[in-house]
Amino acid sequence: MNNSKEQPGKQNFDFVDTIRCIAMIGIVFEHSTTLGWFKYTLFSEQLLQASVMEFFKFATISFFLISGFLINHKFAEYTPYQYLKNRFKSTIGPWALWLNIFILINIAGLLVKEFKGAETPLSNGNFGAYLSDLYFTVITATSFWFILNFLICIAILLLFKKYLFHVFFGCILALSSVFYSVNIYYGWVAVGHTTALFGFVFYLWLGAFMNKHYAVIDQFIKRTKMIWFVIAATLAFMIANLEIIHLKNMDMEGAYNTLTISNIIYSLCFFALLLKIGPIDFINKKFEPRKTTYGIYLIHHIVLTYLISELFRPLHIPLDSLTVYEAVAYSILRFMIAYLITMLIVKGILRTSFKWTIGS
Repeated sequence: MNNSKEQPGKQNFDFVDTIRCIAMIGIVFEHSTTLGWFKYTLFSEQLLQASVMEFFKFATISFFLISGFLINHKFAEYTPYQYLKNRFKSTIGPWALWLNIFILINIAGLLVKEFKGAETPLSNGNFGAYLSDLYFTVITATSFWFILNFLICIAILLLFKKYLFHVFFGCILALSSVFYSVNIYYGWVAVGHTTALFGFVFYLWLGAFMNKHYAVIDQFIKRTKMIWFVIAATLAFMIANLEIIHLKNMDMEGAYNTLTISNIIYSLCFFALLLKIGPIDFINKKFEPRKTTYGIYLIHHIVLTYLISELFRPLHIPLDSLTVYEAVAYSILRFMIAYLITMLIVKGILRTSFKWTIGS
């Protein structure tokens, strides 16, 4: 097959910005919701809970897919060293800055408590251990982890660059992802995103593979009617909901894990639906995802942890006794406020000379 005909021109990349924006909205929603904390007994309540939690679960896999789609050209333009050097400069610098801002805000909170007379790690001689544990927790147990995971995935693809478009190599990576899907049920290794270190490499590879064969994929997307994409995504969504309910009823830890088999299928189906929809000019112009997405990712966790929590604290909302409908409304409200505040912060930074802090 003629590769020159398969390579999409940059003018075709507008759909990537649309997917990038929608996926980031989904990630902020996932991190904003408190709905997953609760356990309901009625099937109708469980189904509503699962549906709301599952709807945006395509976001993480979609990000790896579009990232892989875009790095295909970069791998060709730069040597592995040049690519990693550029990537670390634009990615790790902002990541390290906002991670440390998160830590400093935490320490400032301790100082306030200390000033009020409360006992804190600052006063009991355990500050060094506390700070070490805090860094470890923030890096491995929050959204900051996925930046490192992403870079590890890129490094793996660069290491095996000469096999990048070999289907056999892709199958090996796919099996790695499936391992984590099965592990949710058997617990061979701890269930969590940090243990799924190699579970996302496949989707980065798949994105690059899609880029190489985009002409064929684009023709398939154009020939296939929208209704088939909607049906596929809807069926996959329903099956994913049922798996969530099953896992929760079994009291298993990975009910909302991104790498459940049903969520993988749903994510791929929804991604195909987004490809069919194509670029949405309103989103690309108003939200400017190419400029704002990374900043939103870096800052939203800080907003949720230190600002949204304080905004809702005076309301004394009895989280333990919320009905499923109240929990859904509460989660949506948290998301809307968090996303708006984060977007305003990012837009404000873009107007200053500090826009480099959000990778722009």
